[in-house]
Amino acid sequence: MKNRPSSFSRRKFLGAGAAAATLNILPSHVWAQSPNEKLRVAFIGSGGRGAANIGGTKGAGEIVAALCDVDQRRCAKEVRENPDAKFFTDWREMLTEMGDKIDAVAVSTPDHVHAVAAMAAIKMGKHVYVEKPLTLHISEARALRKEANARNLCTQMGNTGHAAEGARLTNEWIRSGAIGEVREVHCRTNRPIWPQDILRPPAMPVPDTMNWDLWIGPAEVKPYSDKIAPFNWRGLIDYGTGALGDLGAHIIDHPVWALGLGVPERVEVEKADRKTPGSEKDSHPASCIIHYFFAGKDGRPPVKVTWFDGAYHIPEPEGGMPEGKKTPDNGCLYLGSKHFMMHGSHGGNPEIIDPKRADFKAPPKTEERSPGHYKEWFDAIRAGKPALAKSNFDVAVPLTETLLLGVIGSRLGAGTKLTWNAETMTTGNVEADKMVHHQYREGWSL
Repeated sequence: MKNRPSSFSRRKFLGAGAAAATLNILPSHVWAQSPNEKLRVAFIGSGGRGAANIGGTKGAGEIVAALCDVDQRRCAKEVRENPDAKFFTDWREMLTEMGDKIDAVAVSTPDHVHAVAAMAAIKMGKHVYVEKPLTLHISEARALRKEANARNLCTQMGNTGHAAEGARLTNEWIRSGAIGEVREVHCRTNRPIWPQDILRPPAMPVPDTMNWDLWIGPAEVKPYSDKIAPFNWRGLIDYGTGALGDLGAHIIDHPVWALGLGVPERVEVEKADRKTPGSEKDSHPASCIIHYFFAGKDGRPPVKVTWFDGAYHIPEPEGGMPEGKKTPDNGCLYLGSKHFMMHGSHGGNPEIIDPKRADFKAPPKTEERSPGHYKEWFDAIRAGKPALAKSNFDVAVPLTETLLLGVIGSRLGAGTKLTWNAETMTTGNVEADKMVHHQYREGWSL
């Protein structure tokens, strides 16, 4: 049975990790492989998003050196298709055993394990790719960035749309002034496509193919249910960040990047719908409207970004929508002083949609195009230049903070107002401040 605690010693892992960190204290470009050698990547989480990241690695021509997943059924296809990769069910064992046999680690677990797994790899001197959102708590994201930067490691968050052509066009159209001054942006996802506003499902027997204790990882120990793993965990506050955390990294990313917004000064929750008594202790609300307020900067005016999910939709702009068009189900609408534009999630297909759209003049293509989201990361590793990965932690952490502030506000409910002090990591709300910082069960730490 796999539902008992792992026999692998946490103390043994920490000792091995400390030794590895000492060996790899030099900047990454000093000890990395030569530019002509393939990079060896290990995967923590090999089914689900892990499968996509394995595919991205192979597509870039690198080596899948090791696979790990606590759910052997979930990753069976990937194990079959990568027979040369050593398989583990405990990622701590994988890192200890594969230490000098790998160059980089991709973390594709549920959100609550991202930080502990990524930090362990970072402390061993490994470059890391971490799925979005970067972490479950803001404090974890800050800690990952600090440690990775101290070691000159190359990092990338899994918001793949950051590398898309649509993202570059959005940047050019906005930064050139082609759509005019932007003071307001509306963003939406049709998520959740999993249950939210629910009580925790009843306990079920743990399958023989799963190590539930390791799936729980740093979270409080609670019973297994197939209504939680492998997919619906996103709706539960112990493990996921709901609709906003899931798709916000693919949607809010673009106005934050194009307008250079940084982190918000204030967050206000207009709607956070619940019908199930007591669900706030277990899950995220069913539908939300959240307003982010960003300060003016570098000659740009203040910007208000409004997030809609679930039952709430982006309203039609003044003048209506072109025939056959509707506001995005997953994407953004920018209200420029000259033109309105919209695009889908991952920066997809930007277009002008206001009545004067025939007057729009597309600016020159001035932005450097991406070689691909995964290749950016691998190129950065080879060159020893973390900035070549365009969603590195210096970019991903402020975006993650923005998303998680909205998640925190939505958990506290409609009417919540947070004032974010990025230096002190405080919100002006005692309950919200508790959610900013991580707390792990005994035996787990960063």
